[in-house]
Amino acid sequence: MLEIGSTVPDVAWEDTTGQVVRLSEFRGTASVLIYFMRSTTCPVCAGHVKDLAARSEELAAAGVRVLVAVPECRVEAKAWRAKRGLSLRVVSGGDGTPHEAFGLAKKMLQQSGSVLIDRDGVVRYAHAATMPTSAYDKKGIAKAVEELARVR
Repeated sequence: MLEIGSTVPDVAWEDTTGQVVRLSEFRGTASVLIYFMRSTTCPVCAGHVKDLAARSEELAAAGVRVLVAVPECRVEAKAWRAKRGLSLRVVSGGDGTPHEAFGLAKKMLQQSGSVLIDRDGVVRYAHAATMPTSAYDKKGIAKAVEELARVR
């Protein structure tokens, strides 16, 4: 997993509409919170995404855009997003998965977690776990977002 303080590589993913999403498109304009789902079939991860969706306006007001990264292909991601009526942007990999670019590649089980990147492309928060119940730290994310506001 990328370390706090490291600069994020400019990875390119695909959203559910087929548009390319580059992390560099947010540089200088917004911070980005990426939530890496273990799988679109993981009910625990889906609950975490539901919480992020409920907090999306609060996060946007703090200058943070949310991306949900899934290991499945774009077609599966699109169907999953539509079924849930999700407004958050969902991304999948072109070559490999979004998880691989952040060091969350599948070992025994797919890892899930969150990474907060500031508008300069620097990792300000990173948390991951193999068990999805441990992968979403709502309080840790909130604290990191608050700290972003103090840094600006």
